[in-house]
Amino acid sequence: MGLIGVGGMGSSHLKYLSQMENVEVTAICDVVKEKADKAAALYHSQAYYNHTELFEKSGIEAVLIAVPHYDHTPISIAAFNKGIHVLCEKPIAVHVNDAKKTIAAYELAKELQPNLMFGIMFQERTYPLHRKIKDILDGGELGKLIRATWINTKWFRSQLYFDSGEWRATWAGEGGGILTNQCPHNLDLYQWLFGMPARINGFAHIGKYHDIEVEDEVTAYFEHENGMVGHFIVTTAETPGSNRMEIVGEYGKLIFEDEKIVFYRTRESMLRFIKESQSRMGNVENWYTEIPVHVNASSGHKVVTDKFIEAILNGGGELVAHGPEGINGLTIANAILLSSFNDQTIKLPIDADEYEKKLEELIRSSKYEKTVNKDAAMDISYSKG
Repeated sequence: MGLIGVGGMGSSHLKYLSQMENVEVTAICDVVKEKADKAAALYHSQAYYNHTELFEKSGIEAVLIAVPHYDHTPISIAAFNKGIHVLCEKPIAVHVNDAKKTIAAYELAKELQPNLMFGIMFQERTYPLHRKIKDILDGGELGKLIRATWINTKWFRSQLYFDSGEWRATWAGEGGGILTNQCPHNLDLYQWLFGMPARINGFAHIGKYHDIEVEDEVTAYFEHENGMVGHFIVTTAETPGSNRMEIVGEYGKLIFEDEKIVFYRTRESMLRFIKESQSRMGNVENWYTEIPVHVNASSGHKVVTDKFIEAILNGGGELVAHGPEGINGLTIANAILLSSFNDQTIKLPIDADEYEKKLEELIRSSKYEKTVNKDAAMDISYSKG
C-alpha cells in the first residue's frame, strides 16, 4: 500500500497502517521532499515526490489519499487508470462535476478489474451512537419521519487554524469553508440517515467571524419528497458549541446529545392522533427511554481501512462507505452554497455546471490576501501530493 500526503491526517493514518498485519506500506509520497523522506525513513518505506512517479514505479496495489481537496480528483483518477485500489479522505471532490469525473474513471476501470475497490474515509459512520441511530431509523421505530434538526456548532476554529496553511479557507486552495472542510462527515451522515432532500435553501455567511474568504456560518433548510423537513446549522465560531440532533417521527422523538440517545416513544401514531383525537389540545402519551449503546465498540479511521483491506483481500465485500456515495453529501454542500449565492431554492439534482462556473468566478475575482503563520503550518497543515 502507498500513502499520498504526509500532513496531519496522513501522518495519523501511517501510525495504524504500520501496525496492520496484512498491510505493508511500501511507498510514501509528498511534494515536500523533507516530509516524504522523513516519513519514509521512519516507516522503512520508499519516498516519492509526486503521485505520477509513485504510480509508475512503486508497484503498490492500493493507495490512501490524504491531500488537499482539489487534488483528490486527479490523483484518484490516475490511480484508477493504473488499476490501483483507492481509499480517499473526505470529501470526494470540491464540486459535483469533479466527483462525477472520479466516479466515471472508477466505473471504467472496473470494466477491466471488476473487484477494484474505491472507499471514502467516512469514519463517523462507524461511531456506535451514529450506528444506533441508523439502526433505529432502518427498523422503522419512528414510523414516517416528520423532521430532522441538526445543530452542530462544535467545530470551533481560531484564526490561527486558518492561517496555518496557504490552501486553507480560500476558494482556490480549499474550495470552501466549513461545508468543504469540517462538515462532509455531517452531510454524509444526514443523507445516510434520511436520504437526499429534493429542495434546499441555504444561508452561508462568508468570513463572518474569521479573516477568510469562505463560509464560516451556515444555516440550511431541506425539503424531502416524502414531506420530511430538515434543518442544518453549523459554524466554526461558537464555543462552547452544541451537537444536538432531533429526529421526529409519527411514533415519537429521538434526541441525540451529550453522547446519549433518548427516545420519547408515543403510544400511538401522532398522525392518527391529529385526525382522531377528541381533544383540541394535549399530547399523545409517550415514554422516556435512554437507548443503550455499546460505546466502546471499535470505530474510527482504522475500522474504515480494515474493511477496505478486507474487501481487497477477499476479492470484494462491503465497505464502510463506497467512494461513489461521496457525491451525495457533496451535492448537498454545493446546493447550500449555490442557494445562498443566488438567493433562491435549489432543486436537486443540482446544476453542476452552474456551481462550477460560480466557483471559478470566485477564484478569478478573489482579492483576498492570505496570511500564513509558518510555525502553525509546520504543526497542523496537510501536505499536497
